[in-house]
Amino acid sequence: MATAPPHAPTRIPEGRIGPVTERELPAAPPLRKIVGPSVILVGVGIASGEYILFPYIASQVGLVFLWAALVGLLTQYFINMEVERYTLATGETAITGFQRLWRPFGIVMVACAIIPNMWPGWVISAGTITTFLLDWGDPNVIAICALFAIGIALSASPVVYQTIEKLEFVKVALVLLFLVVALAAAVTADGYRELGSVVTDFGTFPTDELSWAVLLGALAYAGAGGTNNLVLSNWIRDKGYGMGSYAPRIVSPITGEEEAAPSGKGYVFAPDEGNLGRWRVWWNRANIEQFVSFFVIGALTITVFSLVAYSTVFENPQVQEDNFDFIEIEGTVLKDAVGPWFGTLFWCIGAISLFGAALGIIDYVSRLVADVLRVGYLRDSERWTESVLYFTVVWGIILFGTAVLLAGFDQPLTLVVLAAALSGGVMFIYSMLLIAINRRFLPRPLKIGGVRLAVLLWAVVLFGVMSVIVVIDEAGNL
Repeated sequence: MATAPPHAPTRIPEGRIGPVTERELPAAPPLRKIVGPSVILVGVGIASGEYILFPYIASQVGLVFLWAALVGLLTQYFINMEVERYTLATGETAITGFQRLWRPFGIVMVACAIIPNMWPGWVISAGTITTFLLDWGDPNVIAICALFAIGIALSASPVVYQTIEKLEFVKVALVLLFLVVALAAAVTADGYRELGSVVTDFGTFPTDELSWAVLLGALAYAGAGGTNNLVLSNWIRDKGYGMGSYAPRIVSPITGEEEAAPSGKGYVFAPDEGNLGRWRVWWNRANIEQFVSFFVIGALTITVFSLVAYSTVFENPQVQEDNFDFIEIEGTVLKDAVGPWFGTLFWCIGAISLFGAALGIIDYVSRLVADVLRVGYLRDSERWTESVLYFTVVWGIILFGTAVLLAGFDQPLTLVVLAAALSGGVMFIYSMLLIAINRRFLPRPLKIGGVRLAVLLWAVVLFGVMSVIVVIDEAGNL
């Protein structure tokens, strides 16, 4: 067990990770200064679920499944706050907490991050939309160039988090601007009337028209999804939330300077009156930042993009099942219905969103893998710092994605659905692990309980049952 003073608030086991150190919980800055991590999370998420999967579903069956987006987003909001709870209280990532339960859980999470996301679904989707925008070009060539541009941008960033935050802020701002224009110019009266189906068709799964893999993928990727939610730990730590302010940040091996603090070292605070008072401020502000930046923006984005798809391509005979061309048709219809500028803007926003998602996905998978390897297996290595591990994984993902595209496996919708469906399974696993670490390792005033515990149990049931259904359904198609 970790060595600590008698009044220490922790029961955190070393678990081959190392002991924790007691420090004071820093005071929380104003809310405006902690905004960022949830914007990155929703910025990465504004792609697969928001721009592709839910609009694709709307193009096939209307808005009867839009209720699932709100359920998925609200469920993920509570999951995300349990990820933040552990890092706020310990300065460690949630996955480090999993490794303290059982070290191989880290490798399980690495596999769950890499397997769904090593397929370049987002960057080939962005490349495909770019060809719609320019009316020429090879999607594969564009996608490969984008992968290398992402690698260069990340490698040249002195502090990687700050670069990611700035880029995702710009992306989210552009998307919100598009949504405002779309509500006024592109959504039909029928589209607004159809919104009532969110209530009247609640609980409906249109499995006669769509596969369970598509439906689970959309539900899992409503907002973020998969291991993406877990990397919120890394982002709030780099932002300086709570005890995470004591942890080092990932810096460029070219332009940055390694911070002296050891990666993965945990910190705890005594649950005295002063620390608990500061904790309540942190917890309140973190909840507000997450709810507004993640849930509200995510719900607005999915709803408006689905409304635009319904208003333009629902029951359009040109739209074929399991075909990414619905995005091209949607943009063409928008050009005819609103004006050439708006169809072009739609494709432009899509390309930016998906390129931004590809950047964020490469970043978060690399963070997760680097964190697991550094903390669980290379803690004492002077050569393999977290930053070096991070950039090794970044370029590994880029080279693998390039090889996949050169090999001809380049169907964007198939790649996105594959990644999304696999992500539902990992959410089932880590929802249970979050309950375990936030019940066992934290002092009583900080433990998960009540409504939040009930919602995490709901997440376990939801993603567990849905994953089993997908496996059975896909097995039946073999």
